[in-house]
Amino acid sequence: MRLLRSAALRIALAVAPVAVGCHAGPPPGGALEYSENARRAYDEALDAYFDRDWETAITLFQEVKRKYGYSRWARLADLRIADAEFRQQKYPEAISAYKAFVADYPNDAEVPYAKYRVAKALFLESEPTLLLPPLEERDLGTVQDAYASLRAFLEGFPGYEHERELVYMLEVVTGVLARHELYVARFYRDRGQFPAALRRIEYCLQEFPGSGLDAEALVLLGETHLMMKQPRRARRAFDRVLREHPESAFVLPARRYLARMGAPPAGG
Repeated sequence: MRLLRSAALRIALAVAPVAVGCHAGPPPGGALEYSENARRAYDEALDAYFDRDWETAITLFQEVKRKYGYSRWARLADLRIADAEFRQQKYPEAISAYKAFVADYPNDAEVPYAKYRVAKALFLESEPTLLLPPLEERDLGTVQDAYASLRAFLEGFPGYEHERELVYMLEVVTGVLARHELYVARFYRDRGQFPAALRRIEYCLQEFPGSGLDAEALVLLGETHLMMKQPRRARRAFDRVLREHPESAFVLPARRYLARMGAPPAGG
């Protein structure tokens, strides 16, 4: 028995420095006291957050993480730090913090919220670009990031409570990206670079369906085919406008082109 106790003591001494170094668990006061202290510290930080005292709030949330890293409140402190950055419109910092939360706690119940905030922050970060003409001078990198994030979120979390807001944001960025593709297509077409123009129009139609610019893209497609002396392909594009977008203003130019082209040749 004495030998067993001696062996156990040696094991305990060997493990103890590792446990202390890695903060293996709550202090001797017990898990309940540890959790209660963590909650109080979190609530104190939350008071500063609601007072919009961002610097103090972030400092206090960081203290919760440092002292109570094994509590649920430490995880929530991570999110609130990201929220504080978001509220200050420090979108790159907020995005980084939300993404870190998702990476660190992939199974946490707050992951959808963190991903939603990433998508919204990307949209808001791109907002100045959305409002600044002319289109050809814009850097659309942030818009493209917002588009990818919004699409991924809506596909991954159907029926999310902020779905309508997310759909609206997606519609905005989709329209901007589609408009850019059509601008580039016209640029190529006007310089006689027809294959390049066709690639941009077809990419717009395939990648950004429902952008609100589909009918315009189809008319541009038909015009480009006419300039390439490909009347059958042009007719198919104009016919699609009439068939798929009967309420669009682009029905009128599509009808005019079809009228000028006359009856389709034999065989289509």
